[in-house]
Amino acid sequence: MSHMTFVIDGERLTLNDLARVARGVPGGDAWPDVDLAPKALERLRQARGLVDRIVAEERPVYGITTGFGKFSEIAISRQETEELQANLIMSHAAGVGPLLPRDAVRAAMLLRANTLAKGFSGVRPETVNLLLAMLNRGVHPLIPSQGSLGASGDLAPLAHMALVLIGLGEAEFAPGPGQAGERLSGHEALRRAGLAPLRLTAKEGLALINGTQVLTAVGALAVHDAQVLAGTADVVAALTVEALRGIGAAFDPRLEAVRPHPGQGVAASNLRRLLEGSGNVTRPGELRVQDAYSLRCVPQVHGASRDALEHVGSVVLREMNAATDNPLIFPPEGLEGAPGPGPDPWAVWDADVVSGGNFHGQPVALALDYLGIAAAEWASISERRTERLVNPHLSGLPAFLTRHGGLHSGLMILQYTAAALVSENKVLAHPASVDSIPTSAGQEDHVSMGAIAARKARRIVDNAVRVLGVELLCACQALDLVAPPGGAAALGRGTAAAYRRLRREVPALDGDRTQSPDMEAAARLVAGGDLLTAVEEELGPLF
Repeated sequence: MSHMTFVIDGERLTLNDLARVARGVPGGDAWPDVDLAPKALERLRQARGLVDRIVAEERPVYGITTGFGKFSEIAISRQETEELQANLIMSHAAGVGPLLPRDAVRAAMLLRANTLAKGFSGVRPETVNLLLAMLNRGVHPLIPSQGSLGASGDLAPLAHMALVLIGLGEAEFAPGPGQAGERLSGHEALRRAGLAPLRLTAKEGLALINGTQVLTAVGALAVHDAQVLAGTADVVAALTVEALRGIGAAFDPRLEAVRPHPGQGVAASNLRRLLEGSGNVTRPGELRVQDAYSLRCVPQVHGASRDALEHVGSVVLREMNAATDNPLIFPPEGLEGAPGPGPDPWAVWDADVVSGGNFHGQPVALALDYLGIAAAEWASISERRTERLVNPHLSGLPAFLTRHGGLHSGLMILQYTAAALVSENKVLAHPASVDSIPTSAGQEDHVSMGAIAARKARRIVDNAVRVLGVELLCACQALDLVAPPGGAAALGRGTAAAYRRLRREVPALDGDRTQSPDMEAAARLVAGGDLLTAVEEELGPLF
C-alpha cells in the first residue's frame, strides 16, 4: 500500500483519519505522515505575534505573564517566561497507573497538534512541527493513564507528552507500526529520530497541556471501534437467529415504520439482508408463536445503541476539531472571524485574549458515559443469546453444543466468560461525569472526570467485542449441530459469508480443546472488522 499523508488544519479531522494515524495504515510498514496546512501556519504566526507583543509590553494576561490556577494573580517577568513554561510541564507531569496504549498516545498527539493548528493557542509553528515530527517518526511519549480530572483538560497526561518535547520524560521509539518499540529517555528518543528538543517560550507550556486531547483520543478510538461493533453485532445476532430457527416476522419493515427510531430501522434492515435466502428462518407458529426478546427485539436494542453511538460520534468529532486551550488568542487582524481593534489598545487586549472554560471536558464526558452504556447493551443482549444457544432447554440442541456431553464439556464455560464480562460492564457503566472534586485551592471547583469516562468506555467496548466473539463461536457451532435440511448448509447470503470467515480461523468443535485461542481468534475477527468485511464483500455495505 502506498504511503499516506494527512494534512491538518484544525477543522476537518475525521475519526477514520485519527484511527489510521494512531494505528497505521493496514499493510503499511511506516507511520503515515502528518503535515500542517499552509493556512494553519499563517494562523499560528498571527496568534504568536500577539503573544510576543503581550510579553514585550508586560501586559497582565493569564498564563502568559502570570502564574497558573491559584497563582494567576502573581506576575511573571519577561525574563522568567521560559522558566515558567518548563516548570509548568515538569510540575504537572504527575500521572500514575498503567501507561496509555500506543494508539491512544498517537491519537492524543495528533489531536493536540490539530487544536494548536487552529491558531488560537499562541504557540510558535516550530512547536507544532516538532510534535508532528515525533508522530511521523515514531517517538511516542510514555503517558500514565490516571491522574486527569478532565478540567483544566488533561493536565497530567498532556504534561507527560510535553516533557518529551523539551527533552525530558520517557518515550517509546518505534519507527514503524509493526515494531515493538524501545523505551528510552525523552532526549535519547528524539536523538534517535534525528530531532532536537525545544525551549518553550511564553504561553507554550500551558498551550500544550490545557485541553481535552487525551480523554478525546481514548474516547474517539472507542467510538471508531464501536462503529465497527454496531454492524458486527447485527451479523452475529443474525447467525444466532439462524441457529435457533428464529421468526423472521420480527424484522418486518412495517414495525419500524410505525416506531421510526433511525437505529431500529437500520438494524432491522441489516437483519433482513443478512438472512436473505435462509432456510433456517421460520414463520410464526411453525415452531413457536414468538421468540424470546433477545432474538425478537434485536432491532430495538441494537438500534437504541446505534442511535446513542450516532450522538456520541457527533460530539467527539466536534471536540476533535475544537479549540480547548485557555486563554485563547484572537488576533485583531488577519484571522477570519476575529474582531478588529478598537480605539483603546487596552480594549483590544481584553477582547482578543480571552480566558474561559473551553478546556472543560463535560460535553465529551457525558457523551462517553453514554457510549459505555450503549456498548454494554450490545454485550448484554449478546450474552442472553449465547445462553439460549448453549442451554438445551432453550435451544433444542445438544447441551453446551457438544455431541458427547459428560465426557466433553463443549462450550459450557464460554457463557460463563461472557456473563463475567457483562457483569463487569455493568459496574463500568456507572457514570463518571456526575462526579466532581474541587482542586487548585477551590479555583477549579467543578471538573468533568472525562478521562475516567473515556477509559471506562474503552474497556466496555473491548469487553463487548469479546462477548460478541463468544456468541459468534457458539452460533456457528450450533449451526453445525442443526439437523439437515437446515443448519450451516441453509444459511442466508450474509450469514453464510460470516460463517465461512469464522471457519477459516476456528474449526468446528468435535472434542474438548483449550478455548482461549478460539475466543481470541473470534475477538480479532470482531474487533478488526474482518467479519464485517467478509459479509460486506458478499452483500455490499451494511448501514
